[in-house]
Amino acid sequence: MPVFNIVIFGKPGSGKGTQADFLKDKYDLYHISTGDLFRKNILNKTDLGIEAKSFLDNGDLVPDIVTIKMLENEVLANKDVNGFIFDGFPRTYNQAESLDIFLESINQKINATIALEVNEDELITRLLDRAKITKRSDDQDIKKIKNRFNEYNNKTSILIDFYQKQSKFYSVNGHGSVDDITSRLFNLVDSLI
Repeated sequence: MPVFNIVIFGKPGSGKGTQADFLKDKYDLYHISTGDLFRKNILNKTDLGIEAKSFLDNGDLVPDIVTIKMLENEVLANKDVNGFIFDGFPRTYNQAESLDIFLESINQKINATIALEVNEDELITRLLDRAKITKRSDDQDIKKIKNRFNEYNNKTSILIDFYQKQSKFYSVNGHGSVDDITSRLFNLVDSLI
């Protein structure tokens, strides 16, 4: 299989991380979750991690410059893989442009952008349930959750247009069982490789 890079996105709680893990295993890709990158940097108390934590604790998105630097470092440390799944990145037009420029500099590109579509009431239920297990502060407060949805609606939704213009945008129904969603994703990716 040639190098194949996927962006998977959707609102918080849409199942990006879960589905990215299945895609990673099936297609032997390297999964980069910005959430995991943030947590790793926060745990290690790096300068980038300390800065990211101050935003996450308020339910805000981490600034582009911090996120982009973390992501570039992770790609460069793992560039001999079959491809990447970018989970939670890009979230803004600027991030999407930066990712394209960065990947081009290492002779790669985004092959497909897949959005998991789930309604907000279902997502709130999922996030509050997840908070009971993970104790994540940004999943415990409905006001913070809705703020994250607003951030997504105001900033990330423009990526649909960005990737549609490149003929790389695909929408997948994120409702139903995990297996049903996974099957929809596998069918889509198989049709693109």
